[in-house]
Amino acid sequence: MDLDKLKTDLIDFLKDTAYDLYDLEFIRNKKETILRIYIDKLDPITIEDCVEATKLLNPYLDELDPIEHEYILEVSSPGAEKELKTAAAIERAVGKNVYIETYEQKLTGKLVSFNGEYLVLQIKSKTIKIDYIDVNLIRLAIIF
Repeated sequence: MDLDKLKTDLIDFLKDTAYDLYDLEFIRNKKETILRIYIDKLDPITIEDCVEATKLLNPYLDELDPIEHEYILEVSSPGAEKELKTAAAIERAVGKNVYIETYEQKLTGKLVSFNGEYLVLQIKSKTIKIDYIDVNLIRLAIIF
């Protein structure tokens, strides 16, 4: 199975729906094989979204037949503190709380802006500018 091709196919298929492909993983162990598809959208993902996306994806995957043997399809959310893997995902996170790791520091604050080169983070009353190239990890953050 070619996971990269499957990702491309699923991105194309989902572009006309309310959902985006966040990621997928293929897990094979002695007892079962699982195709886990993580979906995303602008609003938080609900259980109902996962059910609806499963109903959309099942017939498409049956037609595509990417896995030669039986498998379990799981459709899931990447979680409340999902990693922001693309520049587009970071742009959508402007105004939200994020956690950022660079080579030198770990920061949590409100993402004020992102222009493709720099992220501006507000931590309490302090504003910090971070080079995007220096970011090792950025994910949404829940602050209590």
